[in-house]
Order: sequence, then structure tokens, then C-alpha cells
Amino acid sequence: MGRTWVLLRGLVREQRHWGDFPEQFQASVPQDQVLTVDLPGNGQFYRDKSPTRVAAMVAHLRDQLARQGHQGPYHLVALSLGGMVAVQWLCQAPGDVAFAGLINTSASRYSPFWRRLRPANYRRLLSDAVFSRDRLRKEVAILEITSNLRDADYLHQLADTWAGYARQRPVSLANSLRQLLAAMRFRAPAALPESVPVLIINGAGDRLVSPACSQTLAQAWDLPIKSHPQAGHDLPLDVPRWLINTLIEGVTDFSV
Repeated sequence: MGRTWVLLRGLVREQRHWGDFPEQFQASVPQDQVLTVDLPGNGQFYRDKSPTRVAAMVAHLRDQLARQGHQGPYHLVALSLGGMVAVQWLCQAPGDVAFAGLINTSASRYSPFWRRLRPANYRRLLSDAVFSRDRLRKEVAILEITSNLRDADYLHQLADTWAGYARQRPVSLANSLRQLLAAMRFRAPAALPESVPVLIINGAGDRLVSPACSQTLAQAWDLPIKSHPQAGHDLPLDVPRWLINTLIEGVTDFSV
């Protein structure tokens, strides 16, 4: 029987921000099922109020998948805030999770705020991303901070597409701040359930979240870590094939 992979994006992102990564992933694991979901306040749930607690996000996702007819255990692929959701999920309901790949994530127990959101970006994130009403400007800022290996023309074209998503399903400023609050107050456990295999994955060139955050989690939880030497925060955008291979190899290594 095939595995069920669930892809979790980060702060104020929705499932369409994965681009063609889910299709690439599905083609690499044809015997499995690759699913994308949205957190409340994002994507198809943009009219809903975002929870200010990660635990409430987990409850929403579990209900969402159950209503779609899916059941665990799931293989979670989780980026940034999605990684915090995955950690909460495997602690809250370890029987639901068969594997978790945590990508460029962080937690307040192990990393200070200035590592979880690097100070060099504060001014631009606030002026161009959080408070700007220009959707294209906002998406350009986010992409230029989170991608290292895509050229400027590609990023500007992609920003135009993402600005279209924002027009169709706008994430409110209130929901953006509520999600940021949930990420800031998330406190990771001192240890993870030993029954669930977990792989830490990061980009050594991440300019949004310090790569040290992933390294600290791997050390604290005694977990394996795989790092791409050049990629930025958005690994599915920068190095999709490397990420897919790393996830598949990670699951295989745990099963040996």
C-alpha cells in the first residue's frame, strides 16, 4: 500500500505556492499519494480567522483531511511555519504521522527571535511585505528574500502569478499577524516521540531564517540533518529535485 504525503507551506502561503513541486514529487513516487492542504486563513480558507495557536492549526488540518476521506499515518513535508505545525502534530497525535521532513523551521525554545527571523530583513518585510498594499511589490520582496538560485526575471514573473493568487484569495493583515503570533509563541517540546522518524532539512543560504535554527533542532533532538550548500529558504522553489530525492532517501534510510 502506498504512502500518503501531506505538504504544509508556511506563513501566509497556500497550496498553490508549491508551484509544480507536488506534480514533480508525485511523478517520483507514483505508488504514493501527494496531497496539499491550506492552513485556516490562507488559500481556500482565506475568509476564516487564523488561529493564534499552532495546536488549533493541527486540529483544522486533521479535520480537513478526514473530511476529504483521507486517513493517516501521513508523511509530512513541512516548510517554515508548516514545520512547527508538523512538530505539534506528531507530538499531539503521533499515530497520525509516519514520517516528518522539517524544512527550514525553528522554535523559540531553541533559537532566539533574531535567528528565527533575521534582522537584515525586518525593514523590507514590514514596508514591502506586511504593510504594503501593492501585491506585486509584496510578492517580489518575499521571493527575493526566500530564493537564492532563481534569476530575477523568473522571480518577477512568478511574483506576478503569486500576486494573482493574492487578489483571488487575499490573506488579511489581521490573519497575517495572527499567524506570525502563532509562530512566535510556538514552543517546541524538549523531545520528540521516538516512534516517528524525523529528518531536518535546510538551505545553508537561507536569508530569512538562520540555518543555525535547523542545526540547533537537529542537535537538541538528536536527528539527522541534510543541508543544501547554496539554497535559500524556499527549497521547493530553489532545488525541487534535490529536495524530493532527499525526502525519498530519508524515508528509505529510516526503513532500513
